[in-house]
Amino acid sequence: MSDFRETIDVDRSPEDVWAYVMDPARLPEWQASAVVAEPLDAGPVHVGSRVRVTRHVGRRDIPMTMEYTEYDPPHVWGMQGIDGPIRGHVHGEIAPLDDGRRSRVTLELDFEGKGVGKVLLPLIVRPQVRKELPINERLLKDRLEHGAA
Repeated sequence: MSDFRETIDVDRSPEDVWAYVMDPARLPEWQASAVVAEPLDAGPVHVGSRVRVTRHVGRRDIPMTMEYTEYDPPHVWGMQGIDGPIRGHVHGEIAPLDDGRRSRVTLELDFEGKGVGKVLLPLIVRPQVRKELPINERLLKDRLEHGAA
């Protein structure tokens, strides 16, 4: 069971949703705390590929490295944090609706605190995520339906 789980329906195909969600450069467009994201590995994404994400947490920008643990286009992806005081575990699913004309996007998140992260997790991170995750899904829907190429 995940700490957080949100689902939203989007009027775009699973392939369109996948292409947008998997583009690290677009992460700050639909995730409120994301400042910048960049792949760390050359070539196509696969299990084991890494992405460096800098997030605004509390009053600080915190860089973290995420590694793909699942990668099944255009349906499922999973990532886990491999460094930093807060290590996220993400599981995402994109299910086709209406014969693939629309999609249902589900995001599940858990967190693990290391060192000072054990203190930050309940005081700052979980409350921030509780507020941000529904906003992120609405941003994702809006960008895909009205603003994404």
